[in-house]
Amino acid sequence: MDRPDTRGSGSRRSPEPRYLAVARVLKAWGVHGELKLQVLTDFPEKLGRLKRIYLGDEAVPHDVARFYSHGTGWLMQLADVRDRDTAEMLRGQLVQIAREEAIPLEAGQFYEHQVIGLNVLTTDGEPLGQVVQVLATGANDVYVVQGPRGQVLLPARAEVVRTIDLDAGTMTVRLLPGLLPGEA
Repeated sequence: MDRPDTRGSGSRRSPEPRYLAVARVLKAWGVHGELKLQVLTDFPEKLGRLKRIYLGDEAVPHDVARFYSHGTGWLMQLADVRDRDTAEMLRGQLVQIAREEAIPLEAGQFYEHQVIGLNVLTTDGEPLGQVVQVLATGANDVYVVQGPRGQVLLPARAEVVRTIDLDAGTMTVRLLPGLLPGEA
């Protein structure tokens, strides 16, 4: 169910997705149809428990034969993909899981789809706009907010993000010096 913007701006949050992306197929690996993956989840070690994944925009179901780490990367073998040519046709596809199979997060942790669309307010009540993207960096995620002050990049750190209220559709932030465009 879509949730309305609590500030009445007319924008709406996206509905909960049916599938969550956990990896992307980079290329075929070897001659037996294995797939080299770019893992998109913080919990790659938990992917070994998956029995079924869904590939691409059409979310085509595939049974997983094997998922394992290899060197610094991850490989997956699908039960119905047994040769390099078939595996190569899957290059670039998103590897998704059913939302119900997602790992429950600890308090204060959120999936990206839960944060996108939140209305961002300062602790003083000033509206900054909506989260339109989440950037993964080495140190911490960065929330890209688009609003009346243009694009604002907010580090996903406790000293900046004070509260996230999914029911209200809001994120309250404490602005540190230099976070707003035009500030030095």
